Amino acid sequence: MGWNLTGLKTLFMKEVRRFSTVWKQTVLSPLITTSLYFLVFGVALGSRLKTIDGVPYIEFVVPGLIMLSMITNAFLNTASSLFQSKINGTLLDVLIAPLGATEVVLAYVGAAMLRAFVVGGLVFLVAVAFTGFHMAHPGWALLFAVAVSASFALLGILAAMWAEKYDHLSIVPNFVLTPLTFLGGVFYSIDMLPAPWDTVSRLNPVLYMVNGLRYGLLGSSDVDVLWSAATLCALLAVLAATTWYAVHTGYNIRD
Repeated sequence: MGWNLTGLKTLFMKEVRRFSTVWKQTVLSPLITTSLYFLVFGVALGSRLKTIDGVPYIEFVVPGLIMLSMITNAFLNTASSLFQSKINGTLLDVLIAPLGATEVVLAYVGAAMLRAFVVGGLVFLVAVAFTGFHMAHPGWALLFAVAVSASFALLGILAAMWAEKYDHLSIVPNFVLTPLTFLGGVFYSIDMLPAPWDTVSRLNPVLYMVNGLRYGLLGSSDVDVLWSAATLCALLAVLAATTWYAVHTGYNIRD
């Protein structure tokens, strides 16, 4: 049996319209927040720290801030949409439609990735306005941007399916994503950390995401880019398989 491409496209466009209708909340708000991070940490601290590994500090924080915005928006797009549909009962429309688990996952993840790329691209343009730097390795930058946004979009689906109420849904961004991103080398190099914290930091998957994008944009990284790519691809494969199975079996969304 082939894919229902019409259904996939319809669900994808529905999700795109959902976040684009409230663009001030879904696009403008995170752009302003991330730009403030850039001004405070990049401009203010940059005048004191000067450079890290030969890279001006104001440029050093750009990849991390772009990654932070993409992670947050990809996760929130799928998590909020699916959870609201589950609570409102409108998810039944998707369940009874002639759509397989693959089409459902691709539609939700595709829309979340689009939102993540819109916000991440705008943050990049803001950074260019301040620093004027160019991409060192565009291919690597695109690879990590795609893989990271897809990974956290998948994680958002899993979180929405697991959550029973809004308090449950807020656990992941507040107690998982925020600590991991802020401790993932967004604002500093792990070489600046004393032992054993530099070793502990290497257990944080976000570290490899941030440094992968940093290599793509600046050509500088605390960890080997091939190792970062392998770690990210393994994580993406696990999340994709887990999410597909959860949707296929209707975990926590079918009575």
